[in-house]
Amino acid sequence: MGQYTERHARSGVRARLPALECFPNQYPRYEVTLEIPEFTSVCPRTDLPDFGKVVVRYMPKRWCVELKSLKFYINGFRDVGIFQENAVNRILDDFVKAVKPEWVVVTGEFAARGGIKTIVEARHPRRASGKGR
Repeated sequence: MGQYTERHARSGVRARLPALECFPNQYPRYEVTLEIPEFTSVCPRTDLPDFGKVVVRYMPKRWCVELKSLKFYINGFRDVGIFQENAVNRILDDFVKAVKPEWVVVTGEFAARGGIKTIVEARHPRRASGKGR
């Protein structure tokens, strides 16, 4: 099958996806948890589908994400060749750019592949230790 390449690693990171839309937040200091149980994408090396659950937990600042746009955005990954780690970080980056939350944690819990289950977590603001918010 060959070696992993830089092309594999970059795949999907800049793919065109539907925009995340927002609406004005009306209340201070509360948390929102969004569970997306049917995330799908494609492995950029094998072209096999990846299945998982994505959870977005955030504290709104000025904006809240509009759920229909989030659904279209997440469904946009369906045919995108992207590594699981990159998908979670891409979701985080796009969410931060659109919603500008106080903080956000994006967790991807992917179906086992080769007997190994992968859980990827990315957060904003990012911390060097990887602990806490």
